[in-house]
Amino acid sequence: MNHQELTTRFKALTTAHLADACLRARLTVRCAPAGTTPVIPGQKLSGRVLPARHSGSVDVFLEALTSAQPGDILVVDNRGRLDESCVGDLITAEVATAGLSGIVIWGLHRDTAELREIGLPVYSLGSLSTGPLHLNDRAADALEAATIGEWTVTTDDLVFGDDDGVLFVPAAQASEVLRLAESIRDTERQQAEKIRNGVTLRAQVRFSEFLALREKDPSYTFRQHLRAKDSAIEE
Repeated sequence: MNHQELTTRFKALTTAHLADACLRARLTVRCAPAGTTPVIPGQKLSGRVLPARHSGSVDVFLEALTSAQPGDILVVDNRGRLDESCVGDLITAEVATAGLSGIVIWGLHRDTAELREIGLPVYSLGSLSTGPLHLNDRAADALEAATIGEWTVTTDDLVFGDDDGVLFVPAAQASEVLRLAESIRDTERQQAEKIRNGVTLRAQVRFSEFLALREKDPSYTFRQHLRAKDSAIEE
């Protein structure tokens, strides 16, 4: 799947749709830590992961760009540090000029006003005035993998972001996940329209029927019931 198709399809979806689709596809849902939000609200991003482990110097970002493909997302691992920022206006401008689609940081950014002016989608845990405080030994896999929260991602992964946060999907399963997400989106839109027209969600999912079945079989779950009724509110 090329980047243009990826961007077009995600434009009509949300990370919530993709998370539910991962569940339905029996894939692990890999979200960046809560609080990973866009510098400019309302922006979305999607593309291949371009990993970079930060160790105190921007040279790792510049080197990562030498192997970047148009539309990639620079995914920066700064170990979730909240005592320093690691990406500012110069790197963001360089990333934009290189044709990348955005930056995701497990850590902080600075130069917020300048980042908003540049306009590139940047996601981080927040902002802080100070830049890197220490120069550490560079990891051997600094350009091969990035850890974001509890997940380690590589160029074999895609990254998606919107106002709800950031989600990673294996590139090999992206087509299936997107197909399922589109199906979930369509089902939920129909359910929302019915609610607006006076048909309650309880009626749509036959909730009284679920309660009766659970009374007979306490192991019967609501998720099983939703699958049987082709509903999408939980996955």
